[in-house]
Amino acid sequence: MDRVNRLAAQRAVVIFSMSSCCMCHTVTRLFCELGVNPTVVELDEDPRGKEMEKALARLLGRSPAVPAVFIGGRLVGSTDKVMSLHLSGNLVPLLRNAGALWV
Repeated sequence: MDRVNRLAAQRAVVIFSMSSCCMCHTVTRLFCELGVNPTVVELDEDPRGKEMEKALARLLGRSPAVPAVFIGGRLVGSTDKVMSLHLSGNLVPLLRNAGALWV
């Protein structure tokens, strides 16, 4: 859990992902199209990925634990939460407040 929190706090937007996960790719593309440069942590490419995946599953209360999106060091959630924030117009202000967007 400490590693997840440490990584999540290092950048404005951090996405914990799996390289073969289509929803992870979709969420990452959304942020890129909004002008955000997220840090993507590919759990299947990290030696401690399984440990982080278990910690994220506990945080999210579900499995699979990816994508897990952190904005401003705080857990936002997975695809459904990110898309809900985007469609309601609340994602961009959240990104601005975290320093991920300047426009």
